[in-house]
Amino acid sequence: MEPPALFSSTFIFAKRQFDDEFHRLDEAIAAVARSTPGYLGEESWENRASGLVSNVYYWGSLEALQSLVKHPLHLEAKSRQGQWLAGYQVIIAQVLRRYGDTQLGDRLPVIGAV
Repeated sequence: MEPPALFSSTFIFAKRQFDDEFHRLDEAIAAVARSTPGYLGEESWENRASGLVSNVYYWGSLEALQSLVKHPLHLEAKSRQGQWLAGYQVIIAQVLRRYGDTQLGDRLPVIGAV
């Protein structure tokens, strides 16, 4: 049996100063993502040495990802990113395989067995 499709969108950025408007918009976009059919989970990482932050979102389809990308709140944030970010990059990938043991259990952001 073929495993279901799995896609990731990785948002890597360097921070500037975040204000109340940034936090409001960021939370609203996160709520939209989490309520989108096809959203599977997310995780965030910060590299203190480089100052970069990485937010990884997992999706069951490209259509689910595109619905967030085209959402008005996401478009607003993208148009204003220069106020809050000192550079960013987005990487969209299709996951070809996952494997490992079961010790991470339900701590993994992606639903399903490895």
